[in-house]
Amino acid sequence: MVRWTLAILALAFIAGAVWWLSLKPSNDRDWADEVSRPLRGSIQGSLVTLRDIRDFDWRSDTDYTARWHDGVYDLDELASVDMALSYWMGPAIAHTLVSFGFTDGRHVVFSVEIRRERDEAFSTLGGFFKQFELAIVAAEERDILHVRAGPRGEQVFLYPVRMPATAMRALFRSYVERANRLADEPRFYHTLTANCTTLVYDMVRPLVPGLPLDIRLILSGYLPEYLHGHGGLDTSLPLDVLRARADITRRAALPGSAEEFSRRIRAPEPAAGAAQDTPAQPS
Repeated sequence: MVRWTLAILALAFIAGAVWWLSLKPSNDRDWADEVSRPLRGSIQGSLVTLRDIRDFDWRSDTDYTARWHDGVYDLDELASVDMALSYWMGPAIAHTLVSFGFTDGRHVVFSVEIRRERDEAFSTLGGFFKQFELAIVAAEERDILHVRAGPRGEQVFLYPVRMPATAMRALFRSYVERANRLADEPRFYHTLTANCTTLVYDMVRPLVPGLPLDIRLILSGYLPEYLHGHGGLDTSLPLDVLRARADITRRAALPGSAEEFSRRIRAPEPAAGAAQDTPAQPS
């Protein structure tokens, strides 16, 4: 009896392994609208052309006007890098986005996301088991930050990152190269090893030698502590002060044109509003 039980378990394990190995990522599925177009880019000297930048008008999470456009960015005019964190499941878990700002006032945000099909919803467990492909989205701030702070009701923080100009340009190029690779060779999203934070770490690590692995790369809600401890944020100010200034939720929840939206979310909160609405710790 024991022998038969072990044999059945062995066969079940083999069948499961065969099924697991048979799962292959694809770029040819019925994708949800917001991830329907794979980002591609081309680099000629300092000029980068991005194709299919997302610029949706969101009225709710399910009611929107879909818009895409191409854009040309001069890396010699790259002026800033901001890390956006969008909290949707308590203080430990946040979605990580990186916004690049240029001297002409434009900003473009890169976001590593699941590429879900039209009838799928995000599942942390599904992210362990090849349920979703991986996507890199480039979007206007007024799209990708607004939809999280407004229609989705998430708490959004925007932190200026301290980074040399050469590293900023290299990181931008890395996003483009990764996006092109995914457009040609699809890859599965993985909750732990291929997510919105670990891929950014993979791109930043060659630019910052000695940057250590840390549990906060998984518990991404605590990334501000990680970056502050390693000089990636303004260390002349306490983290609590930086966190209070970084909370853009109320401002980002309001729609607006691209330039007006980007100016508004970076404007200081009125003192009374900051005292009332800005928590000391993400929630």
